[in-house]
Amino acid sequence: MFTSTEIRGRARTKIIATLGPASSDPKMIAALARAGADVFRLNMAHGGPEEQQPKVDAIRAVSEEIDLPLGILADLGGPKIRLGDVEGDRMLCETDAEFFFVEGDVSSAPNELTCTYEPLVEELSVGDMVMLADGTVSMRVEQKLADRVRTRVIQRGVIRSRQGINLPDVRLSAPAISVVDHQHALWAAKAGVDFVSLSFVRAPDEVRALRDILRSAGSKAPVVSKIEKREAIERLDEIIEASDAVMVARGDLGVEIDVAQMPVEQKRIVNTCHRYQKPAIIATQMLDSMHESTRPKRSEVTDVANAVLDGADACMLSGETAIGKYPLEAVQMMNRICLAIEESIAGRPPKADANPKPTLHPITRAVVQGAGEMAYSLKAKLVFCASHSGATALGLSQQRSFVPTIGVSTSEKTLRKMSLYWGVTPLRHAPAQDMQQLIRHADRWACSVGLAKKGDRIVIVGGSHLAAGPEQKEMARGVHDIVIVHEVEGE
Repeated sequence: MFTSTEIRGRARTKIIATLGPASSDPKMIAALARAGADVFRLNMAHGGPEEQQPKVDAIRAVSEEIDLPLGILADLGGPKIRLGDVEGDRMLCETDAEFFFVEGDVSSAPNELTCTYEPLVEELSVGDMVMLADGTVSMRVEQKLADRVRTRVIQRGVIRSRQGINLPDVRLSAPAISVVDHQHALWAAKAGVDFVSLSFVRAPDEVRALRDILRSAGSKAPVVSKIEKREAIERLDEIIEASDAVMVARGDLGVEIDVAQMPVEQKRIVNTCHRYQKPAIIATQMLDSMHESTRPKRSEVTDVANAVLDGADACMLSGETAIGKYPLEAVQMMNRICLAIEESIAGRPPKADANPKPTLHPITRAVVQGAGEMAYSLKAKLVFCASHSGATALGLSQQRSFVPTIGVSTSEKTLRKMSLYWGVTPLRHAPAQDMQQLIRHADRWACSVGLAKKGDRIVIVGGSHLAAGPEQKEMARGVHDIVIVHEVEGE
């Protein structure tokens, strides 16, 4: 486990790093983890189980090597619509130029475009907008014919083969979970992946369907809903309530809705996640210029800072770590920015339990709130949280207390789940089944790593299973959580 300096050097806001050609070597994974990466993302749209399994094995080996639980997020591709092959792989679309989207996968002229979504021509209507190349090129449907639609370029730009297509006002019939996604979800369950994200979520039933697939394969991995469709914005509360965590996927969302509205929706999504006590992840182009540069743009630094100030639980790096030239520097920079912003707001009291949705047992919720307030008012050096499922640790995380929280559990899967919880540092090898043993361990460990000294206070939160002995366990029947304030005895 890390020293006190290393623990204090990690941001409370968690960092998700996408693995790819630039970062899949075990030495690089270890370096990224030491630099601040807590969760590693596997993009299933860019590689199936055969390519991703070695990355899972490498992450697990690194986790053991550095003695830090690391999470793995499998990101399902979802019903992403892409262009087919474009003549010369690149084409300039001039304003007012006409292009035809045709059925099938073969075009007979340069201005005929194909796509991977077979029913596209049938489901488009006159007046619909077709957005290409992350919204940099836009076309309007002007005529619908038997086997094609005629469009006119409204915003000029360059398109390339296999780029994404966004259809902001079109209700598509494509299933949220394709056959390939289903297979990838089953692999993720078998591989013991810690989180599985669903792309292009439109309705809560789609979230529940993915959870059923994972459960049928014996996995309890939390489901992360990616908010990147207008339909998801319209049913936001329902989707967040059905999810275990949420990702604001700003790339596609910024095309599906008015880009000027994007910051407003980002804040609304994060605030809604707080009401439901669900982790919120901010993703896409956070440090985009670091694909090619060791230094980000000032606007990108401000973007990350605003995500932290908004209350994001985690920020995600995509191409910056997957294919960029400076993956390690990108994680280091993300960690530096988060630390700087957190330092500017440190010292605030824990966030009040302002009418949250009932995701925690009411007794647990009250105890967690009390523990956070006690730690703050008593100037405790640490909060130790023993959590079997991770729910109590998540409850503490959602308070945004700046008293360091150490999460312990008898379950390695629960510890890896904590890798996504804001401000919670998962710790292995702690006796999480006996309160007296846990107190002694917390005392010794905090002193050994330099986080506390004799006379300091530690707050310990745990469930009734921590009561020692049959008489105490009988007395603890019906008790959901215990809070103890311990004065460190030291050596």
